[in-house]
Amino acid sequence: MRQATRKQWVNCGIVTVLYLLFLIWVSSWLGLIIVPLIFDAYITKFIPWGFWRTSKNKAIRSVMSWVDAIVFALVAVYFVNIYFFQNYQIPSSSLEKSLLVGDFLFVSKMSYGPRVPNTPLSMPLAQHTLPVFNCKSYIEFPQWGYKRAPGFGKVERNDIVVFNFPAGDTVAIKYQQVTDFYTLCYDAAKRTSPSVDMDSLTREQQKTAFDFYYAEGRKLVLSNQTEFGDIVVRPVDRRENYVKRCIGLPGDNLKIVNGQVYINNVPSKNPENMQMNYYVQTTGSYIPDDLFRELGISLDDQALLTNDMDNELSRLGFTSTNSQGKLNPVYHLPLTKSAYQALLGNKKLIAKIKMEPEDKSGQLYPLNLYTKWDRNNYGPIWIPKKGATIKLTAENLPIYERPIRAYEGNSLEVKGGKIYINGKQTNSYTFKMDYYWMMGDNRHNSADSRYWGFVPEDHVVGKPILVWLSLDKDRGWFSGKIRWNRLFKLVDNIK
Repeated sequence: MRQATRKQWVNCGIVTVLYLLFLIWVSSWLGLIIVPLIFDAYITKFIPWGFWRTSKNKAIRSVMSWVDAIVFALVAVYFVNIYFFQNYQIPSSSLEKSLLVGDFLFVSKMSYGPRVPNTPLSMPLAQHTLPVFNCKSYIEFPQWGYKRAPGFGKVERNDIVVFNFPAGDTVAIKYQQVTDFYTLCYDAAKRTSPSVDMDSLTREQQKTAFDFYYAEGRKLVLSNQTEFGDIVVRPVDRRENYVKRCIGLPGDNLKIVNGQVYINNVPSKNPENMQMNYYVQTTGSYIPDDLFRELGISLDDQALLTNDMDNELSRLGFTSTNSQGKLNPVYHLPLTKSAYQALLGNKKLIAKIKMEPEDKSGQLYPLNLYTKWDRNNYGPIWIPKKGATIKLTAENLPIYERPIRAYEGNSLEVKGGKIYINGKQTNSYTFKMDYYWMMGDNRHNSADSRYWGFVPEDHVVGKPILVWLSLDKDRGWFSGKIRWNRLFKLVDNIK
């Protein structure tokens, strides 16, 4: 210690103070065990941190210099990714045309406050699986509870938010990019179980039927590893990252009527570039590529329907035929309001446009409640708020069962028509966390809260703040692959 220079003491003091401020910010006093190591690295030097620098073996010095640089970079990336910001790529069209497939985003962890990781021992830049090795990118022990450091603000209505997929706690590996585990179980059961007329059953009988469907479907999925793959349970921070727009805040009453979202009975402002799916029939010719480009419709979204659907299309009113008596071309396209109006006004090319029918909605949340809701007509539904108490009934229990059981860690049973939470009979529950309702701007092509429910506050990752790169996968490098007009565009300016 007597040999330490003034500069070493100053550097040690600065680093120690900054580190202590960091610990105060994240409220993690366990990190104090690192302070003696900082002191040793700068002052006492009992541990030979740079032993390799004095080695006479040139190979050791060369290799260890690379190892030292790589370890430093990984540690730096680890802390930056967890507490400050991370890179995120838009993988699907659920937020088009606000955010596009191929947009690369900087996601701010500071906007809502960074979470202390549930699984602190993990490999940076890998969400849950290590590439090449195809194994877990994290060690399951230790696992820490939910805690969030102070940030710049809270989630606001119409914010675009990155969050962990709530229904991604359990995953069938071969279907993880297709559907969530719970929908998979219901679908598997319904393929093999006799159909039930839900209209003829009481609420209690309906719940019994849904419980049976899920239990039987779960058995089928768990017993058929060849088809479904391994079943993996993931901690909150290792679930897939999703990005959607926050439509409903804690305590809001939400409903959707004819595609219009209402919050507390007031129509919510729709995103400027919101899309719906339509069937579009031409007068005989095909829609040219340059018109698709002008409308911003990607190749993946240009679905030309085959003759196998003629009967269904005729039922929907598409009757325009050619000289051979076959239907003129019919496309299935996601359209913004402006794209819809542009096509509708093109009378020489377009014969008829009709919105996709609601029988394409699929299974909606909650999966174990029989309703006649669809993606355009949904609810009303109340969004849970921290500290708020709700009366539980047979009607609303399926809606709030998952938050109570899965997200807030309670046991829940229904016996003899009575509700038991943690072994005690009750008819009410007080929520421990805030919840949010997330939806995509591409309303008919978005797996969102209408399908898997609420997003708990502990699943919120951060807020996209900047599009730093945007690549159009339908174009070549010399034909417009880089969307120059989107580079360094602030996400807050995208409405």
